[in-house]
Amino acid sequence: MTETELREQMCLIGQQMHRNSYVDGAGGNISARLDSEHILTTPSGIAKGFMTPDQIIVVDMSGKRVDTNAHPHLRPTSEIIMHLECYRQRPDVNGVVHAHPPTAVALSIAGHSFAELLIPEVVILLGIVPTLPYATPASEKNQKLIGDSIRKHDVLMLTYHGSLTAAKTLWDAYLRLENLEHTAKILYMVHQLGGAKVSINAEQVEQLIDIRERLGLLRPDEREILMNLSIQ
Repeated sequence: MTETELREQMCLIGQQMHRNSYVDGAGGNISARLDSEHILTTPSGIAKGFMTPDQIIVVDMSGKRVDTNAHPHLRPTSEIIMHLECYRQRPDVNGVVHAHPPTAVALSIAGHSFAELLIPEVVILLGIVPTLPYATPASEKNQKLIGDSIRKHDVLMLTYHGSLTAAKTLWDAYLRLENLEHTAKILYMVHQLGGAKVSINAEQVEQLIDIRERLGLLRPDEREILMNLSIQ
């Protein structure tokens, strides 16, 4: 995609995040890789549902704003370090979305693990979704936790804070956010109804992993971890 198309897509995604209540106020951030040295990102203090393409800024891999096109007062969000860590660790990642999906966040605060293998599409599309220990947003500890985890996973839950989704395209990173919150709503209802009575068995999980691998989505060590979860 061209830079112009990416800017327009970021605004569309911001609108969808706002409509779906994945963010509120000026919360959340969206970024896309322009090239090996530059990242297109939403700036600090801008409501994602009401952005315009000219408000999106360009930063280098240190997080410093490097464009001079418009709105010189805009500055990068302090949480850009999360996005940059994803790009450093994953050359295949070209889009990152950080949001505050309410059901997923509530489940993580309540201590719920997203490791339950109850929904086939989750195994295929999201794989393993770890919940990272709490770290202050934009801190070095938070950056390290994300760096250690994003190498092996596409979706992370940040305890008390929100989610981080990464993908080969920005649009796919957003769709993973939708998948995550939809899954969280189902899991919440399952627990409200008394908990799961059945789960996907090991043979079925292995077949789902094969599909994930054929789609080019399987991350390192995921097969072994998913199979271990299926027999617990």
